[in-house]
Amino acid sequence: MDTRNVKLSGIAAAVALAVLQMGAAHAQQAGAAGDNKTDGLNLERVVVTGTTGGSSKMKSSVSVSTMELDAIQQGAPTSAAEVLRSVPGLRSESSGGEGNANITVRGVPISAGGSRYVQLQEDGLPVLQSGDFNFITPDSYVKIDGSLDHLEVVRGGSASTLASNSPGGIVNFISKTGAERGGHIGISRGLGYDETRYDFDYGAPISDKTRFFIGGHYRSGEGIRKTGLSSADGGQIRGNITHELDNGFIRLSFKHLDDKSPSALPVPVQVVNREVREIAGIDPRKVTFYSPHWVRDVVLDKNNNHVSTNVNDGLSVKSDAVGLEASFDLGSGWTLSDKFRKASNSGRFAGVFAANNGTLGNYVFATGPNKGQAYNGRAFSAVVFNTSIDDAGNTLNDAKLAKTFALADGAKLTTTAGLYSSIQKLGLTWNFNEYLMQASGDKPALLQTASATPGLVGPAFGGCCSRAVDMEYKLTSPYLALAWEQGALNLDASVRQDRQRASGTANIATGGLRYDPATQQLVDYEMNHNSYSVGGNYKIDRNLAVFARVSDGVAFNADRILFGTPLDGSAPININTVKQIEGGVKWRSGGVSTFATLFQAKTDESNYEATTQRSTSNKYDAKGIELEAAYSAGDFRVNGGLTYTKAKITGTAPGDVAVIGNTPRRQAKVVYQIAPSYTWNDATFGASIVGTGKSWADDAHTINMPAYQVVNAFLNYQLNAKALLSLTANNLFDKIGYTEVEGDGHAARSITGRAVKLSLSYAF
Repeated sequence: MDTRNVKLSGIAAAVALAVLQMGAAHAQQAGAAGDNKTDGLNLERVVVTGTTGGSSKMKSSVSVSTMELDAIQQGAPTSAAEVLRSVPGLRSESSGGEGNANITVRGVPISAGGSRYVQLQEDGLPVLQSGDFNFITPDSYVKIDGSLDHLEVVRGGSASTLASNSPGGIVNFISKTGAERGGHIGISRGLGYDETRYDFDYGAPISDKTRFFIGGHYRSGEGIRKTGLSSADGGQIRGNITHELDNGFIRLSFKHLDDKSPSALPVPVQVVNREVREIAGIDPRKVTFYSPHWVRDVVLDKNNNHVSTNVNDGLSVKSDAVGLEASFDLGSGWTLSDKFRKASNSGRFAGVFAANNGTLGNYVFATGPNKGQAYNGRAFSAVVFNTSIDDAGNTLNDAKLAKTFALADGAKLTTTAGLYSSIQKLGLTWNFNEYLMQASGDKPALLQTASATPGLVGPAFGGCCSRAVDMEYKLTSPYLALAWEQGALNLDASVRQDRQRASGTANIATGGLRYDPATQQLVDYEMNHNSYSVGGNYKIDRNLAVFARVSDGVAFNADRILFGTPLDGSAPININTVKQIEGGVKWRSGGVSTFATLFQAKTDESNYEATTQRSTSNKYDAKGIELEAAYSAGDFRVNGGLTYTKAKITGTAPGDVAVIGNTPRRQAKVVYQIAPSYTWNDATFGASIVGTGKSWADDAHTINMPAYQVVNAFLNYQLNAKALLSLTANNLFDKIGYTEVEGDGHAARSITGRAVKLSLSYAF
């Protein structure tokens, strides 16, 4: 018996039971009066994500979680993806820095990278139409600051039919709109690392029917991980203006983002008896291999010109977006609404990937203060993933017309017809150059090679990965939804047809040196898929409800199937589907509220992964339970979550049949969260614990990834009615937590180490 797994399962179970037991005791004392003022899960909150017209969590037949901005900030997140680690059912591998995260839900696999099955939205429209583009993930363009009002997360269910490429779920970051007059200014400073950040937000009425909001942030410094230079620089500004009409509203919004930050890729490690071990001098919590001692990385552009780039720019993202939202009550039960956004997105992904774990030997420094001197130690092959995000812009629109009919006996039927359309551009230029580098986490230098360029070995991986991509993906998705309500019973059903047209070109540079017209791949194909979702919710009483749902959804492939089978329409195109069944219960009494869901998700997918250069075609089956609970008593409150998942691979391509029956890589059986807090006079303090069970690093089950727990903590002190002093700590105990390991065990990626921050804000 694996005592570590038993111990971890016991800890995870205790998280849920402790919250429920405290709540049960309090509920008995409070009686059955149903006072919901202390409903920690806010089950009466109206949620607009994954619904056609908005519904309270208590009446909805989907699994949905919400988080307010103050709760998000208390968790001391270092990125948008890290916020999601506190949401039950979601699996967020937020170890790549401030972007490049891997996100999924309910045992649905992460076979390569990004968030293929979970759509990240801002104000109801996707940030990017596909969540798993190579080197460009939607979380890279989402920043957490005072412009955020709250977060809504729908897992499974209607996400299949009320959005495109989102069968696993929808994560919706919802902005403030100036509904409340006032704002904040703030400054924060890293303690033990170099970063200073400035925040501001303000909203107010302009007239009786018009209001505005504006907010954003700017930061600069080295950042949490070691780079030896100023690697984090930039910020965003967002705003909107809303005009209320007698029968609705019109809202105009904008966003400007210009930011760069270090990107963390797998670093050299070694595997001993299936266990990952660190290499001396390389701390996976801190190292990035950015350094003042890099030379310019000269790369090839799409026109065969050589371009000099700065490796230390890391992940740089730029976005300029304008949006328009409107809703009108047309009378006689008719409503019309529309959301539109046009965004110009670009940037560059420059990160250092360890192609091996190094070799001890005698070398000569090629850069740095010891240039020309001997170096006796470990050196490794450093491959610069240098990808220009030439164009990731999109144009999105979601229009819907609804009619509510009053039926006999107080019942009502709401019908909604919608049309979603999008144009997503994807222009990428890949360049992978290999260098010989000192294996050190502290300002590593390049080492001499035969090249005249210090440290340069040449195009990496045999020149496979100098690639030019110019694609356009058009989606046209009509959908229809029916919702029937009578008394305590709600039933709904929805269908959607996603029609994708892909066109463009893709090319691989010959030997990594030149793009030839003869090797250019033409892409021109169309495909479609019909999705459905049917669910129901029954309120047994005002504090107890049960629900169930079945759904089928799709996530179309994008650039991950380029350079494989013909994509000119002459051959079938693989798609990725997820079929789900779920059912659960919502209950509250006194200070306790709970949300429990049983689920099963079956996934059928095809994939390509850049780091392994392998194509796969697998089927998966995952079953489990997700539990979310909250309890409050006076000045004490605690939120907790637990997700148990039993997943297995049920089908593969012919060459991989040996892994059938195995647990998919990086899928832990148990993930849990618990976040207690207490208010004492002018001080509020608390912590959050996020735990992940052990998992396998590969589908073949040759390398273990150990379980880990991360403790985040905060202390807020109200200096006066307007001024707040905050001390937050992310990964307080500086734990290593591996989120991925390369298949042969030479490199692994860990969560970032401890980050303590002191902040002062002023409300006005």
